[in-house]
Amino acid sequence: MFADYVYEKSAAKYADKILLIDADHLAEDTRFTDGFKARGFEIVVYHDDLSFRIEYEEKLKAEDDRIAVVVTPDQYVPYDLRRRLTAYVVSLADLFPRLNTAVLRESGSETYDLVSSAYEKTYDQYRSPEATQKFLRMQVYSKENISDNLESSYKELLQRSEGCTSYSEWFAIAEEKARIDCMSVQYELDLDTTEINWYFRDYILKQYGKLSTTMDRESPVLVSKAMDFMHEHSKRFIIIVMDGMSEFDWRILSKSFVGIHYQKAAAFAMIPTVTSVSRQCLLSNKYPRELVNPWSQSKEKQEFINCAKNMGFTDVQISYQRGYDADFGSLIRCGAVIINDIDDMVHGQKQGRIGMFNDVGVMVKQKKLADMTRRFLAAGFDVYITADHGNTTRRGMGKLMTTGVETETKSRCMLVLKEFADKDGIKEKYGLLEFPKTYLPKEYDYLICDVGESFDAKGEDVMSHGGISIDECVVPFIKIKAVENHG
Repeated sequence: MFADYVYEKSAAKYADKILLIDADHLAEDTRFTDGFKARGFEIVVYHDDLSFRIEYEEKLKAEDDRIAVVVTPDQYVPYDLRRRLTAYVVSLADLFPRLNTAVLRESGSETYDLVSSAYEKTYDQYRSPEATQKFLRMQVYSKENISDNLESSYKELLQRSEGCTSYSEWFAIAEEKARIDCMSVQYELDLDTTEINWYFRDYILKQYGKLSTTMDRESPVLVSKAMDFMHEHSKRFIIIVMDGMSEFDWRILSKSFVGIHYQKAAAFAMIPTVTSVSRQCLLSNKYPRELVNPWSQSKEKQEFINCAKNMGFTDVQISYQRGYDADFGSLIRCGAVIINDIDDMVHGQKQGRIGMFNDVGVMVKQKKLADMTRRFLAAGFDVYITADHGNTTRRGMGKLMTTGVETETKSRCMLVLKEFADKDGIKEKYGLLEFPKTYLPKEYDYLICDVGESFDAKGEDVMSHGGISIDECVVPFIKIKAVENHG
């Protein structure tokens, strides 16, 4: 993995305070800092001398604190700070000195993981453009190298997942899992990554309830905090909700965002990961138990409007719309756009992940999402793109007959029960998990299917959502500032 490769090449093994000079602006495109974060470093993006000293002066003095400060070559870092940090230049030329940097850069950041694994298997020189192109074609993109890279990456990912109790680390794991899944489909490799879900399930059942008190400057953490987060960071914004979009789907969709400067983070969906619950929470700043009706979308628009009003926006400054033709006038300060394409694909999907890869690929070619985003940016809006929940593959264990289910969630993964006499019986019959009443109405009991299972026809492979797999629970949270895109 490229992040691990950068870490190994740096001086981080021998220093706890390092300065990463990002000469080729690789930090955002490659997330190479994840390699440092996974090894206990706090990642600090340097902005200016004063703010850095105020926040991190004491940590620089502390012997036990590990800090990796990311700067670009054009940023001024005072001499006394440079002297206290071990500097390392992160550049393609330094990382891959035997390759042609221009050709490597043209190949795109998505190839760097594969390049790093192939590069270490050879000592030949490929400095000419022709030689580097041949190296990419014959070695980097060989099925053997891709397979080795993905298998090695997944092995490391499983190790990171076991016993993981950090929400931010789970965000990074979800993103890496999506990379592995996408490439596995793209190159027709049969690599099953579902084992991660067993570790993630344990995390959700034990730690999910603690996330409401977690603060993060890069992410709302829970989708129910998204409105607060956006209001705090933007005076005028649009939130685009891609119903059902997983990290897997965003990894494909992001290819249409060439030329758009954005920052990627993540958030946890609300559980059960169904639209009526999680999207209403996303747009209302509420937990499920606070919603007028968490099991119906009939109040969704009003919940959004009420939330915006509570933040100080007036009626003429608020707008809720659907579809790519959404248009917001100059008076609007808080807008929402709902796009159902991906969720529609999920529920009609017959080809599993391969089908999603191909169908979302069509969306990339159409560029509707990217074009709409550019239009909003040009009008001066900050744009946030996220999802109410993701999606995953499952195998049916049999359709549920009448059981006295109190509330219909439209989820084939969770049962909502009230005063049901034989809760233990149905729990045992289907091997269900009892889900804590975290953030949910307390008058009900909640039983949820184990990961990879659903109440669909026995033995049927389906795409769906509603459960607690990492693909459903961790959703992308994309931040796009108008000022950074000439808006």
